[in-house]
Amino acid sequence: MAFGQQRIEYKTIDQMRIMHRSGLILDDALDQVIAAAAPGTTTGELDAIFARLIKKAGATSNFLGYYDYPASICTSVNEEVVHGIPGQRALKAGDVLSIDGGAIVEGWHSDSARTTIVGGATAEDPQDRRLSDVTEEGMWRGIAAMATAKYVGDIGDAIDEYVTSQPGNPLGILEDYVGHGIGSAMHMAPDVLNYSSKHRGPKLKPGMCLAIEPMLVRGGLETRTLADDWTVVTEDRARAAHWEHSVAVHAKGIWVLTAADGGAGRLAPLGVTPVPLG
Repeated sequence: MAFGQQRIEYKTIDQMRIMHRSGLILDDALDQVIAAAAPGTTTGELDAIFARLIKKAGATSNFLGYYDYPASICTSVNEEVVHGIPGQRALKAGDVLSIDGGAIVEGWHSDSARTTIVGGATAEDPQDRRLSDVTEEGMWRGIAAMATAKYVGDIGDAIDEYVTSQPGNPLGILEDYVGHGIGSAMHMAPDVLNYSSKHRGPKLKPGMCLAIEPMLVRGGLETRTLADDWTVVTEDRARAAHWEHSVAVHAKGIWVLTAADGGAGRLAPLGVTPVPLG
């Protein structure tokens, strides 16, 4: 999600460390929710698992009650792109499920999303697997660009270049929903585009923390919001995927706040070594 904008907030290393604590709690909770996403499980049950886990770890949800949002995570299934509300829907084998969640520790926020295909490899459509994989790798290309980028707009360039260079049927990058700054609030300046634009955006500087979150679709880019005023779906009912990490920029490099290894495993093949916050 990306709503109202404010001035850019620059964090200290100590503040980033707290955000990393929040991010580790979130990362573990999302891992366990993804593991529980089996055929027959309801999206409401996944929400309850997440809420219990972060509470036990000493964090609170930054989704619950946000603009009156009624749950702790978003569960978006198949043609639902983002902001799907958990409830009584039972998952089926082959469903494309995107889970988006966030946590707060001592007033500092984290935000992350990931996509899974319910039922595993034997249940998945190869094109759905491609959709999720390209979305995820596009996110990592954007994160890798942060290590050397001069402007926030360079992140969108890296995502766009990777996605549009893929062979086969083209995947669409949604432009209505973008990444954002994060820190003492979940959504802050600046917007982080997932596509190339003439607008370069602000300069990347130490102290910035950004949520990088491309959303890709197998069909057209037109979307609409359902009657619940939250769930965004593709007009042509084409399936969608959503991946997101919160990333810190500091004086010595970048660090993925919502990954247990700071992003090292996925960034190494891209020639980037994340630097711990110390």
